[in-house]
Amino acid sequence: MRRLFILSVLIFAAIGITSARNSGKRQYAVYGVAFYNLENLFDTINNNGKYDLEFSPQGARQWNGVKYRSKISNLARAITAMTTRTTPGGPAVIGVSEIENITVLNDLVREVDRQLESQGKATWNLQVVHHDSPDRRGVDVACLYNPRMFRFLDVTNTTLTIDGYESFRTRDQMCVTGLMGGDTLSVIVNHWPSRLGGQEQSSYLREAAAALSKHIADSLWNLRPNQGVIVMGDLNDDPQDKSCAKVLGGQRKPDKVDPHGFYNPFWEKLDKGIGTLAYKGAWNLFDQIIVSGTLLEKNNPDALHYRSCVVNNFEFLRSTEGTNKGGPLRTFSGGVFLNGYSDHFPTEVFLVKPRR
Repeated sequence: MRRLFILSVLIFAAIGITSARNSGKRQYAVYGVAFYNLENLFDTINNNGKYDLEFSPQGARQWNGVKYRSKISNLARAITAMTTRTTPGGPAVIGVSEIENITVLNDLVREVDRQLESQGKATWNLQVVHHDSPDRRGVDVACLYNPRMFRFLDVTNTTLTIDGYESFRTRDQMCVTGLMGGDTLSVIVNHWPSRLGGQEQSSYLREAAAALSKHIADSLWNLRPNQGVIVMGDLNDDPQDKSCAKVLGGQRKPDKVDPHGFYNPFWEKLDKGIGTLAYKGAWNLFDQIIVSGTLLEKNNPDALHYRSCVVNNFEFLRSTEGTNKGGPLRTFSGGVFLNGYSDHFPTEVFLVKPRR
């Protein structure tokens, strides 16, 4: 009788395991894709005339080696904090903006590994993709990636031009393409034109930038209709603004997004009062990561697809006093060196790929 009982238990256990396997429960590989505006990550050498003077020892900010190394250390701390239980090795891809040159990025990724080593953790060996843009201040966008999680294939850089505005200069849009989980993914890293002169008066510039991002995405889909596309960056607009919602077509809800449309998961974050930069207590969410319909589970359940998003507003990144209390702890405020991080919080989305 005891043998029969044990045999029955084993049979029912086997049935339970089989049912679990057949009930749709799947295992996934998880990948983080992040964006971070590094807020004027300049070296100390004045090589851009008047546009670069303030970030030199002779400039108004007295930008010297001590301040520069502190800035690099602080940003590395923020980046190494971007880990979760399912992404213990950090993000697979990190788009960045407001960087001066490849030198500061090389210093940054070395510091990231130095801090990881000091914590007894495996280094990430982040690789750098950089391009010099025509922006007058000399700031660029760039991409960092972990070669263990993202296999780099190609990069293109596209200049934004405005009809009738021949002297216009801004950051190029960087499109980095690679393989993540075996699937092709393109990440378009942006830093759209600012609101200088007023939000409404300058909106047409960001609308033109959004149209360019959409054109780049459409060109990618002409080659590979099913590939994933991410538009990320400091867009200098919120999710509901015309550039993001109308021109690019970033939708608030994913249910009506077709494969070659876009879903903006950060729209709901802002609705809940969560932003990436603050001014006198009012939040904006300029640092967005907008995913294509081809990265939605309903359109591509067996391929790489979007799962969730987060604003990485870690406590140590927040200001603890003043009018910006609770907002990002920036490097300078009112010309005073605060030894902070950035005036923006980093953002991140998590993509998953079903395991076979």
